[in-house]
Amino acid sequence: MALDLTDKKIAVLMGGPGSERKVSLKSGEGVVEALRSVGAHVIPVDVTGTDFVLPEGTEVAFNVIHGTFGEDGQLQRLLEARGVPYTGEGVTASEIAIDKIATKRRFEERGVPTAGYEVIAATERPTRALPFVVKAPKEGSSVGVFVVKEADKLDQVLADAAAYAKELLVEDYVAGRELTIGIVGEEVLPVIEIRPKKADEFYDFANKYNFLNPQAAGADHMCPAPLNAETTAKVQAAALAAYRALDLEVYSRVDVLLAADGTPYVLEINTIPGMTPVSLLPEAAGVAGISYPELCRRIIELSLARFSRRR
Repeated sequence: MALDLTDKKIAVLMGGPGSERKVSLKSGEGVVEALRSVGAHVIPVDVTGTDFVLPEGTEVAFNVIHGTFGEDGQLQRLLEARGVPYTGEGVTASEIAIDKIATKRRFEERGVPTAGYEVIAATERPTRALPFVVKAPKEGSSVGVFVVKEADKLDQVLADAAAYAKELLVEDYVAGRELTIGIVGEEVLPVIEIRPKKADEFYDFANKYNFLNPQAAGADHMCPAPLNAETTAKVQAAALAAYRALDLEVYSRVDVLLAADGTPYVLEINTIPGMTPVSLLPEAAGVAGISYPELCRRIIELSLARFSRRR
């Protein structure tokens, strides 16, 4: 029997102190509206730091704080100390998934297809051949991600990346199609292909959220992605393998590059994916016949089941 949210007291935690604050506030608006539409008693909570106040009697905290603080285990640890059930993954899984370096190492350990890489101090230079991608390891929404194709751009990229972290991931550049795959519980949603409207750009923060950046060209989404059945199955299998490799249980969105030879390379996993009007997880869920309010209900139901198993 499906979980009934009627009159359930739910605090929607949004905002946060990180670089994705404005996106999180938009995600929060959508979740608040969706949960109210199914009869829940919803209280929005704008979180700016560790001293946030939960309404008395909160039965579950719906976490839509992307990236720093909300997605990296910090918020999860605080909520567990308060004994409040929350949506999404637990502390350990969140800490690994937000960390691109830890994620890469886990993928290697468990046989998930992923691009070659090295880890360098921000003061070092990569040893890999160009082109490659330099990534700050604990930012989301492509913040702190730099594609390097020309040697004369490297010094500036390293200086920019060093503003985010002392240790950097340098990943082989894979030319291919940008795909993303939502997973809810163990259900793999339809594959989405993302095509930036300017061919020489990648799906960076501005193109993801052009409602915040009107000058950005944006991107087209195709769902389901125009792939044959065999390739679709291969991509979805790689996404599910990545999800399981990080011991995830509730929901996530897996980013994949599909090379010209048909090999899917898993890049990373987002454990608090966007829930804005232009976000990819709700889009894929809708194609699968799951409405936005139903997606929110399932996330809560799966999260409470995870919480019960851990007690």
